[in-house]
Amino acid sequence: MAVTRNVRLIRTFIIMQNKRLIIIVVTSAILLLIPLIAGQFTDEVNWNLFDFVVAGALLLGTGLMCELVIRKIKNIKYQIAVCVALLVVLLLIWAELAVGIFGTPLSGH
Repeated sequence: MAVTRNVRLIRTFIIMQNKRLIIIVVTSAILLLIPLIAGQFTDEVNWNLFDFVVAGALLLGTGLMCELVIRKIKNIKYQIAVCVALLVVLLLIWAELAVGIFGTPLSGH
């Protein structure tokens, strides 16, 4: 009886962990659909396959790093601080790739 209860608890824990991973992947995919759909209606969004791959890697990588932080760091304040720092880095890299705010070779200029 106790073994069955423990197995159910472990399954519930694993399912909850996987739900967050599924949410990260689905959210990344939905965010990538925005420029894909916008590109169908306007010439202002001119993304090619490489742009989608880089954006997907940035979004998925940031989400997975936040998931790692949530799993490994126990203090909620540190979790929030590290995840906010990761999001700031994501936004800075995204802005650099989009318009070249820092003037690095990454911007394509």
